[in-house]
Amino acid sequence: MDLAQILETLRQHGDVAYSFVFAYAASNSLLVVLFAGYAAHMGAFDWKTLVIVCWAGSIFGDAVRFWIGRRFGTRWLKSWPRLERTVLVIARLVDRHYILFLLFHRYPNGIRNIAGFACGMSQLPTSTFLAINFVTGGIWAVLIVSIGYGFGHVSEKVVSDAASGAGLALLALFLGISWLLSKKLERAVERN
Repeated sequence: MDLAQILETLRQHGDVAYSFVFAYAASNSLLVVLFAGYAAHMGAFDWKTLVIVCWAGSIFGDAVRFWIGRRFGTRWLKSWPRLERTVLVIARLVDRHYILFLLFHRYPNGIRNIAGFACGMSQLPTSTFLAINFVTGGIWAVLIVSIGYGFGHVSEKVVSDAASGAGLALLALFLGISWLLSKKLERAVERN
């Protein structure tokens, strides 16, 4: 299946495709949202609708993880002591720097899932978390969808429609570089 077929499939199954993007935005998939932004540029998604779907998914996913962390604390982590220590360290970080933490926790690969639980285990009031989560989720959705959309614009200029295989290769390269950068950021966060 080449890129043109993937985009056509997305166009044909819009509601299902938006549901898929919502689920991935609720989890931790920055790469799917980047690709969805790219697909929006290619006409498979509506940019505004995509931003709203990603925003809602992001808020929903973090709110669920926050609720689990608040409701169950560390009881469910006893089987994984290393993970429990990591979550407790992040919870202390949230207590000290919650605005910055909530602004940037979505970007490093793998941090977001743990961060939601840690926020729930922190002393951060629920109303404060929900308000900041709403704003930062919107910033994240607009930024990531726009980066993917911008990449689509650049790749369209560079690659003609006849060479969709090269476009797919460029997209894979872009997503690979994004993944590598998120891993480096994740390691930097772990060292601190």
